[in-house]
Amino acid sequence: MAVLPSRSSAFSNRVVPNAASPSPCRFACRPLQLAPDASDYEDDDDNDELDAFDVASGAVSKSAGDTLKRESLPFQTDGGVIMPEGGANPCVIKVLGIGGGGGNAVNRMIQTRIDGVSFWAVNTDAQALAKSLAPNVLNIGRTVTRGLGAGGVPEVGKKSAMENGKEIQQICKGADMIFITAGMGGGTGSGASPVVAEIARDEGCLTVGVVTKPFAFEGKKRMQQAEAAIQELRKHVDTLIVVSNDKLLRIVPENTPVTDAFLVADDILRQGVVGISEIIIKTGLVNVDFADVRAVMKDAGTALMGVGTGVGKTRATDAAVAAISSPLLDFPISEAKRIVFNVVGGSGLGLSEINAASEVIYENAHEDANIIFGALIDPDMGEEVSITVLACDFREMKENEPALSTVSASSSSVATATRNGDGEYRSPNFYKQRREMTRSPLGPDATVEETRTAITRGFKKPEPEPEQKKSFGSRLGGFFKRFGSR
Repeated sequence: MAVLPSRSSAFSNRVVPNAASPSPCRFACRPLQLAPDASDYEDDDDNDELDAFDVASGAVSKSAGDTLKRESLPFQTDGGVIMPEGGANPCVIKVLGIGGGGGNAVNRMIQTRIDGVSFWAVNTDAQALAKSLAPNVLNIGRTVTRGLGAGGVPEVGKKSAMENGKEIQQICKGADMIFITAGMGGGTGSGASPVVAEIARDEGCLTVGVVTKPFAFEGKKRMQQAEAAIQELRKHVDTLIVVSNDKLLRIVPENTPVTDAFLVADDILRQGVVGISEIIIKTGLVNVDFADVRAVMKDAGTALMGVGTGVGKTRATDAAVAAISSPLLDFPISEAKRIVFNVVGGSGLGLSEINAASEVIYENAHEDANIIFGALIDPDMGEEVSITVLACDFREMKENEPALSTVSASSSSVATATRNGDGEYRSPNFYKQRREMTRSPLGPDATVEETRTAITRGFKKPEPEPEQKKSFGSRLGGFFKRFGSR
């Protein structure tokens, strides 16, 4: 892989506006020292003031008043490896938000306080980086774009990432897992993401892409650019999760503002990163370590990620059904050869509930699938149960089989599991038959929060006819029955 010469001074562990500068592209930052030859930007002072850095020219000067104490940063730098303050997690996970869409998703993740993960905002637009909540930023392509963005041209985004290839390599160095999140269709996200992914994978990182496809109203050209970028990105990641923004239009109320629709899309990206990283980072009743996740996600190709929540007597089953029936993601779980799922609940989470949730997953999974699962207690969950499912390896899927997005809309999109008279859970046959989707039944006055809740909990649907029902335990008998004798 050819990497163009780069300028290390664009590489910073924080960027803040420089009020003393009349230029909109002027910031205060502390360059990371990547190598001895990068000493021309070295800070020789004993204080913790930041250097004022001009993105366009590369000039460095002191800026009085632009100060930021090192101890105030949530991350510390050590040879380019960023670790959480207060002790290093054995597994180093980094999230790189590429371009505007990726940066917005990172902001959303930071606002919800995800622990044990370091965040980077990578962009050609210097002004966007100044507004980013990320503690670590990288302004790529200063020679190509002068910090003014890629102008919606993927080739510019690609060249920009290549220009700063050494800095990107330094970010990835030492990481076990790299998430690359971006909105496809624009210039930076579409062009730079495949380059970043290739560098991350070359560094030996488990590389996961979590990206969105644009709304149809954003134009045919943007959609074409997104499709091309996704195909290129797929070559350089171990696992790729693609969320179609157009499916949001079938879920959110008709009068939902565009800004709110994008917020929901950002939240879906957040759920993907949180759901996977939480499985690795948090210690649970049934632990899933990084080696387990790597075994499932390494060279797995396209993935389905679903997050479901449930409350009430059938909360675990409801959460499992909602997770495998996510209305925003393509492909049925029955076609996946590798699956990892995690059950999270409050202190009242019972063993029978974990077994009931596992029955849902196993009943709908491919009979030869490699399935790994974890379970943990989170007191903050209260009476709610949350389940994250990651299904990978759809490579044997028939090419002529229609995707979910092509199915005609005629019935409700997601249903909850029900019980028969004997107390057995019944399989959501509508899911196996490629769930048909419609607009949200929430009503025109539904809030964004109500819509988000509906996405993870599912929309109610009339019960199927008795003859269509099938017991979850009829084939496999649940996780514990299946493996209890081993």
